[in-house]
Amino acid sequence: MAKSNLPSKSVSKSAAKVEDKGAVKTAAKTAAKTGSKGRQTLELEAKTRKVLKLEEPKAGKAASKTAGKAAGNAAGKPPAVSMAMAPKQREMPPNPPSKPSKELHVFPNPAPERDYVIQFQVPEFTCHCPLTGQPDFAHFTIDMIADQRCVELKSLKMYFWSYRHEGAFHEKVTNTILNDIVKVTDPRFIRITAKWYVRGGIYTNVVVEHRQKGWQPLPRVDLPAHGFQSGLLHGPSA
Repeated sequence: MAKSNLPSKSVSKSAAKVEDKGAVKTAAKTAAKTGSKGRQTLELEAKTRKVLKLEEPKAGKAASKTAGKAAGNAAGKPPAVSMAMAPKQREMPPNPPSKPSKELHVFPNPAPERDYVIQFQVPEFTCHCPLTGQPDFAHFTIDMIADQRCVELKSLKMYFWSYRHEGAFHEKVTNTILNDIVKVTDPRFIRITAKWYVRGGIYTNVVVEHRQKGWQPLPRVDLPAHGFQSGLLHGPSA
């Protein structure tokens, strides 16, 4: 009776090691039918181990991928995208299309034979206080009567942008802007009104002017004033 129990003991040990009950049961049945004392059982166990060793890496890889996807979904992250499918990001150009500059551009005055007013409104001017470093904001209004040259708008925008990270007193920056525009355009007349937003409970307005030497404005023409006409009758109806 002790000899007949040897195959069943070896089979139970193999089942505990390889964790494959189906393969061990098949090996035990085969050994019982042939009446072998354990040789065929050992051979079957060796073959089973080989098969399991070959399948373990494949199963491990599949399990790790499945676990990775499950962890990503649990964390609320989208599945990883391969480099081939990743969207291509645009590289920053070496020369950006717009950048701050102190260079003002001009173009010929299309109507130098007459005096006419050009007005620029710059409501978002920004610079820094030279003492505290805190930002200052102002609304600039530029009224000018050009002579032979007019200032180009985009360069004027880039010029005002260049003060964003500079520190300057209200009076200084307003006069500097007037001097720079006069230098490149030599207008017949220019007035700059800078309305600075409140600082320390005080509003500051700075008004600076420049008049071309020898230039005299034409006499002012006062036209008769007319009330607003809407086409509707006012007062009690007849």
